[in-house]
Amino acid sequence: MKVIQFLRYRYLAFAISFVAIVAGFALTGMRGGFNLGLDFQAGARIQVKIDPSVKAPIDVVRSALGTLENPQIQTIGNASNQEYAIKVKQVGESKTFSTEVEGKIRAALGQRFGEGKVQILQTEYVGPRFSSDLASQALFLTLFALLLIMLYAWFRFKLAYALAAIAATIHDPLFMIGFIGATQMEVSTATVAAVLTIIGYSINDTIVVFDRIRENVRLMRETQFPVIIDTSITQSLSRTIITSLTTIIAILAVYIFGSGDVRYFALNVIVGIVVGTYSSIFIASPVLLELKKLGEKWRQRREGNSPVKKEQRTAGASQEEISLEKESLDTQESAEAQDIDSSKVGESKFAAPVSGTEQGGEAKPSLGPTPVTAGSKVAFTPKLSREKRKRKGKK
Repeated sequence: MKVIQFLRYRYLAFAISFVAIVAGFALTGMRGGFNLGLDFQAGARIQVKIDPSVKAPIDVVRSALGTLENPQIQTIGNASNQEYAIKVKQVGESKTFSTEVEGKIRAALGQRFGEGKVQILQTEYVGPRFSSDLASQALFLTLFALLLIMLYAWFRFKLAYALAAIAATIHDPLFMIGFIGATQMEVSTATVAAVLTIIGYSINDTIVVFDRIRENVRLMRETQFPVIIDTSITQSLSRTIITSLTTIIAILAVYIFGSGDVRYFALNVIVGIVVGTYSSIFIASPVLLELKKLGEKWRQRREGNSPVKKEQRTAGASQEEISLEKESLDTQESAEAQDIDSSKVGESKFAAPVSGTEQGGEAKPSLGPTPVTAGSKVAFTPKLSREKRKRKGKK
């Protein structure tokens, strides 16, 4: 199996992701911010149907409602049915806002297409308090989901894996939010559901890759960590591509045949799947590698094993070894000198002496050692060691 070197392009992937996210938010700001739907901004949503006997395309309907303040008009279902959802944002506080807007829409469309040609199908109203509560709850749920994902990855793997998984998981929603704002897609509860769906899908793909990395770390102990990461991604690449393609095919059918919020939901999921697959390969694993490198550097600093300190310690150790070797040689020589002197003393004690009385002009050896009288002292002059001789010479 040929191992694809994905980590070679990790810095290029980091740059592409950074530029894409920044560009998405910049375009969002240039277009006046996010297109908040009725769920996150107070207003009214009115669904109307125009009689098929008259032609009422969406452009004509939009021009007929020009008297309203920035209405949002969407086609519901097939365009030939001429059913439209008209959303009008509320400015200020008014208890009769929905009734007033409904009357204005009925009058404007009736004047353009005829009084009996316009039918009001449904009217929905969301107040300012409900929309703000819904927005805060959506933000809380998203952050809570990220926290649970980090805890799960930390429990199953290690802290470095958890941080890398969170980096990839944060990358995907940021990319999607920038895409939604740049394309001015409506931000609704369906959008939040799509973001949460992509968060779960992305972490699942990342966990599969991390699981293979952990397994290969045990099997490939003599292999460097970057090679293990590339091998693991290559081994799980076929599974990742097949899973992503089958999911995209299913959601693509929803996007083609759906309409309204369902279609926007499908489009968000498709974009999220592509970005999630990309992040699990080019974001999560490279971030894991960088975190491992930082951990090794921090461990070396903590243990004092940096290269400069190591050389200093090696030089100091070599000097100490030389001095210790000299001291050991001196000690060994002094010990040998003392052994030689002690052996001479033993020979003088136990050697067989010649008798001082000569019989027939010949000396006869005695049968044993010469006895030493009690209290007598044996003359003993030990040989000075090299170090003592040096000191004596200096004096």
